[in-house]
Amino acid sequence: MRITATLMLVAMAGLFLLSKQFLNLHPAWGYLNAFAEAAMVGGLADWFAVTALFRHPLGIPIPHTAIIPENKDRIADTMAQFLREYFLTPAVVARRMQSMNMAGAAGDFLLQPGGGAQSRIGTGAAELLAGVLESLDPDRLGGQVKAGLKHQLERLEVAPLLGQMLTAAIADKRHLPLMDSMIRWAGLTLEDNEQMVRSMIHDRANALLRFTGLDERLANSVLDGLYKLLAEVLVDPEHPLRNKIEEGLEKVAHDLVHDPDTQERVERIKRELLDNPAVAAWWEGVWERLRQSLIAMARNPDKTLDGWVGSNLAELGKALRDDPVLQNQINRFARRTAVGVATRYGDQIVRLVSETVRRWDAVTITSRIENAVGRDLQFIRINGTLVGGLVGLTIHALDSVL
Repeated sequence: MRITATLMLVAMAGLFLLSKQFLNLHPAWGYLNAFAEAAMVGGLADWFAVTALFRHPLGIPIPHTAIIPENKDRIADTMAQFLREYFLTPAVVARRMQSMNMAGAAGDFLLQPGGGAQSRIGTGAAELLAGVLESLDPDRLGGQVKAGLKHQLERLEVAPLLGQMLTAAIADKRHLPLMDSMIRWAGLTLEDNEQMVRSMIHDRANALLRFTGLDERLANSVLDGLYKLLAEVLVDPEHPLRNKIEEGLEKVAHDLVHDPDTQERVERIKRELLDNPAVAAWWEGVWERLRQSLIAMARNPDKTLDGWVGSNLAELGKALRDDPVLQNQINRFARRTAVGVATRYGDQIVRLVSETVRRWDAVTITSRIENAVGRDLQFIRINGTLVGGLVGLTIHALDSVL
């Protein structure tokens, strides 16, 4: 556009010189000459005006030229003050945010079909997670995670927590399936070790019992009695042995919460476990397998992690789009946040604008403002050329008539 405007000015100069040679041949050449002369004046005047905004015309330091570079600090302060007074005020921000449905827009964004926001965010999250996990030192990271976990567990009082969990389980009868499983396990263990029980009874029987074969009958009676006892406990919810077991569990739960000696024993066991090198090695192995699994999921061609993230983002987007109550809550929160930011940090924001513009050198601010205005600057020159020519043509016509 700059070249176009300049070529138009050159064309007007050429037309002026050409028409001047034929003024005596016909009156029309006078009109053409007047048009070209006034167009040159208008084009040059607007070129000077446009150039004077950003630099000295022809490099000559004429007063009141290069207006923007010479006054960039004042412009920076004025811009900042304008933003503070007319944009970053709580009333303006609240009024603007009132008409915006940010939650609904976010929901539509997350629900864009394949290849849209959901896919981009999911893929980006998976790639970011894989890159972070691969870039970190596995040994150091595993040690840090292990140390952090150990520190948190050391601070955690395990005994009261276990006691409360056991109390809640007993109250909700969630311990009964575990008790039944233990009874069945005891029966199977007894069945697998019948020969050992018989051998123990045989070894402890005296010679008379062994001679008469009563030791074998005694062993059978003992085994049958144990099997019968386990069967009765298993099928009878009110069996006295069950009640004894429950009383024992309730006492353990009570002691875990209220007995300092029991709590100290549990804490000591916890500390011994945490200090055990085998436990530390096991945890490091678990962490490394978890890290490798996450990396494999992120790098999987099927994009397992991407799909998981994408599906969750889609569910979030649907909720944001279709739930008016959720939209209202999020929009209210966003509005209050924006108003709070404008109130508390408005001065810092405009100061940032002012200081940034102040730090620009003259060439930078000239280039950025000129590029921001763009083609319209050159249209000023083109319009000035055409309007000047029309004015000159009108004046010549009035002069000829009068």
